[in-house]
Amino acid sequence: MDMQAAAEHADAMLDATVGAVVPEIHWVHDKTTSGSCDVSRRRTVMTIISGQRRGAFLGVIQRFWKAHDYDITTVHPSREHPRMYARSPEGFGISLVFGYKGQAFFEVATPCVTKSDVAEPTSVPNGPAYPLGEIPTPNVRSAFWSAEVPVGGTGRGEGGGG
Repeated sequence: MDMQAAAEHADAMLDATVGAVVPEIHWVHDKTTSGSCDVSRRRTVMTIISGQRRGAFLGVIQRFWKAHDYDITTVHPSREHPRMYARSPEGFGISLVFGYKGQAFFEVATPCVTKSDVAEPTSVPNGPAYPLGEIPTPNVRSAFWSAEVPVGGTGRGEGGGG
């Protein structure tokens, strides 16, 4: 496998991962980086995922990754900045990290493969495309993911949190 094929496989992993989220989230491509024999592909989530829903979001991703035989290597539960890391059966690393303003970021890092040129991703974001370096903080509201109550909660203090 060369770097282009590895990048395409990483894109397919990202497509499947974000596609598993229901209700749908909005995302954009983030920068691609390549080393001497590896590639990293990134997606930035534009949907606002409230602190009360981040645990549920991680749960959706964790169940999807486990169903596809990914080895979950680290889970850091946190209401503000949770993160999770896994490895695919083919040796690709994949992560979900929450950063500033609760923005979610997905990244796939390929194993070392044969050096080659790498083209930009071909999948089309489901929202506006921003120039790299100009991606804003999350700005798309979701009736579900942006809700300020935990999943199953009523807003009166019951229910869990992430």
